Amino acid sequence: MTTETSAAPTIDADRLMAFVFKAVDEVGATLNTALVVLGDKLGYYRAMAESGPTTASRLAQDTGTDEHYAREWLNAQAAGGYVTYDAADGRYTLPPEQQAALTDPSSPAYLPGFFQIALGTVHGTDRIVAAARSQSGVGWHEHDADVHDGCERFFRTMYNAHLVGEWLPALDGVVDKLERGARVADVGCGHGASTIIMAQAFPRSTFVGSDYHEASVEQARARAQQAGVADRVTFEVATAQTFSGSGFDLVTTFDALHDMGDPVGAAQRVRASLDPDGTWMVVEPMAGDTVADNLNPVGRAYYGFSTLLCTPASLAQEVGLALGTQAGPARIRDVVTTGGFTRFASVAQTPFNRVLEIRP
Repeated sequence: MTTETSAAPTIDADRLMAFVFKAVDEVGATLNTALVVLGDKLGYYRAMAESGPTTASRLAQDTGTDEHYAREWLNAQAAGGYVTYDAADGRYTLPPEQQAALTDPSSPAYLPGFFQIALGTVHGTDRIVAAARSQSGVGWHEHDADVHDGCERFFRTMYNAHLVGEWLPALDGVVDKLERGARVADVGCGHGASTIIMAQAFPRSTFVGSDYHEASVEQARARAQQAGVADRVTFEVATAQTFSGSGFDLVTTFDALHDMGDPVGAAQRVRASLDPDGTWMVVEPMAGDTVADNLNPVGRAYYGFSTLLCTPASLAQEVGLALGTQAGPARIRDVVTTGGFTRFASVAQTPFNRVLEIRP
């Protein structure tokens, strides 16, 4: 009798070391997420944009912070290519492209919120480990403020850039209704950025935003007051299955459907709330219909958020369908047609989002 044993796999030393250095780069990138948030919160980037080439001493003076932190932060940013370093005079410069991405909230490439939500998401890893073992979920409300604030900052950048000028005009007849005066429900509104942007653009229309997260709704109400639209915008604490009202000309759901435990139930409620000639605009993260479609930098980031944030949020709710951040348009179509809709089209997209027009 002979016993066959599997030969040990052959290790290619060059490929192994290439992977090790890839991992070193990954750790540096992970730490840089915290460093970008630190630089944003301490005002380092803004000070560099205003001062031009600077030193650690000058940056610390400009921001009222300790020079030791400024020195190490600058060196880390230089090593990562976020700032440039001139060895001849020892000064650091924030290039104009990085200024646009890191200091200008009006830029369509503004990124601090993206780093902030990523850092807040990683903070909750221990909860996700426990939830995976217990086969349970972790609610949106259980994450720290960096998740909530970072999410609003990141997505508001894209809504400012695309919502009024591109996404709404891509919907059949919707802009005309909004200009004449429409009734709009924004479901899963978070801090109300999308609701307020629409209200500012269409002063004859009225808007109702809803979210299950009470703290976000409170923030949305305050932001509506600050924006001067509180006379036409109201916010309520409600789920996507229980938001109030009917006869809406437009219902919107921005980057939230995949987070819901019962998106089919949400679709049914939206269908019941719409005017017969109404439209449901669903904005979802950019994704294809297969895993292979999503094996790219954007898909990688979204799969990470899906594992640590979005899928746990869905599993923490009733039904817990857990579509995932990269559900793709075919899966979303299945959900909304099961919920009672008959017309479905992808009408616009950016590198980060896909816009879906859904009709009764």
